[in-house]
Amino acid sequence: MLSLVELERVAEALQSAFAGGRIERWVEPDRGRLAFTIYRRDEDGKRKLTLGIDARPELARIGLLGRMPKAPESLPAFSAYLRAHLSRARLERVTLRGGDRQLALRFSAKEGEYTLLLSIFGRRSNLYLLDGEDRLIQALRPLADTRAELAVGEPWVDPGGDAPTRGKDRFEDEEGLDLLEAIEACYAEEIGERSTDEGRRRLKAALKKERKTAQRRLERIEAELAEADEASTLQQHGELLKANLGRIEAGASEVTVDDFTTGAPVVIALDPKKSPKENLEAIFKRYQKLLRRLTKAGGQVDGAQQSVDAIAALETELAESENLDALLARDDVQKILARHATKSGRASVTRAPEKPALPSAYRNLPKKLHPRRYRSAEELEIWVGRSDEANDTLTMRLARGKDLFFHLDGAPGSHVILRTEGRDDPPSEAVLDACELAVHFSKQKNAGRADVHVVPIKNVKKPKGAKRGLVYVAGGKSVHLRREPDRLARLLESKMDD
Repeated sequence: MLSLVELERVAEALQSAFAGGRIERWVEPDRGRLAFTIYRRDEDGKRKLTLGIDARPELARIGLLGRMPKAPESLPAFSAYLRAHLSRARLERVTLRGGDRQLALRFSAKEGEYTLLLSIFGRRSNLYLLDGEDRLIQALRPLADTRAELAVGEPWVDPGGDAPTRGKDRFEDEEGLDLLEAIEACYAEEIGERSTDEGRRRLKAALKKERKTAQRRLERIEAELAEADEASTLQQHGELLKANLGRIEAGASEVTVDDFTTGAPVVIALDPKKSPKENLEAIFKRYQKLLRRLTKAGGQVDGAQQSVDAIAALETELAESENLDALLARDDVQKILARHATKSGRASVTRAPEKPALPSAYRNLPKKLHPRRYRSAEELEIWVGRSDEANDTLTMRLARGKDLFFHLDGAPGSHVILRTEGRDDPPSEAVLDACELAVHFSKQKNAGRADVHVVPIKNVKKPKGAKRGLVYVAGGKSVHLRREPDRLARLLESKMDD
């Protein structure tokens, strides 16, 4: 930020070069920054230049810009007021206020006089607009962050404190417009360095998330491949059972047969509720299902390992890069950054995350009927019923369209709805997230594996007179879920408040 002696010289340069000039355009490119074009006729002809004011801590200054910054899509309140009331305003004089680091630009407009006051006080730096009677009209940064004792509509009060030190003049060799250009060039370099540091930090954080995701995927695939022994056992049991089907008694819980090759006895567990033929079909069905999973995993393991290696290579490249700008501009890096970009309007503004829009029926419900709400890795919402009555409300009133219904097979638990936002084929990870929550909010929450029934909400019906929480479903599919503690932890952390 500018020192007092530097600000005194800036005031002199502005007064000499721009006093009497008129404002042509106001732009607020980022929170804490303002730019305006001013032109003036003098003996040398018409002069038209763009000035930039920065009120952000450590960067507070006023300087000469090479061009007008791009305006944001929506018009911020501060610049909106300036456009409405100070368009074509004349800059009358530029002074320092109170002998301190407060640069006052006095304007005359159709509606009266206004003062644009740049206060440079470290983290309390701000840009204020005062009316002709010195009442505060607007502030570029929140008053709570700079001077909480002030209030819009109330008279302006200069900050108290000890007499300011004049500080050093870093631009003593520059005068007039050259001084204003030198100031902006100096801070542009500092901002560029900060931008580079921020780019490095963002990419490092994004690669860390990518590495964790890729490593988890590789571990999952390798774990599935480790089940190859189970597939061999199922195949052996199926063949042995098929050859000895006539020996099995109805209601038996196991049968002992001789191995074809070694002659050693093999004990095969049976479901006593099923016939011998049904037990044989169940074993082969499990074998075929496991075989399909192993085949799929075998084709994915190389790709998963390549992803882990590629991310590790990028992390090494980032650590050793001497041209970070070129690295950040690469298409593969841009895709990674885009996947982990914050969902905010302007990068320089830190905002609280917006609560997702809810159906009007939800807002009118009693609190006890509100579902718990979680966010999947793909940013889809997952709603979970809190009670039998809340389950009915969630499934029969709130779910709609192409939403999916999840419920644990063979065990009581909460109804779970995946809000698909109209998608016909929601991401598989979002489906697994919803399955994880369906198991967690059930009587089998501690199970390592579970079968979760998934069905489109249009296929869920509640018969007249059925007890609370009871519904009937048609069609759908069953997902055999292997529990993942990391997935559950991420989901529970994503819970959204009403």
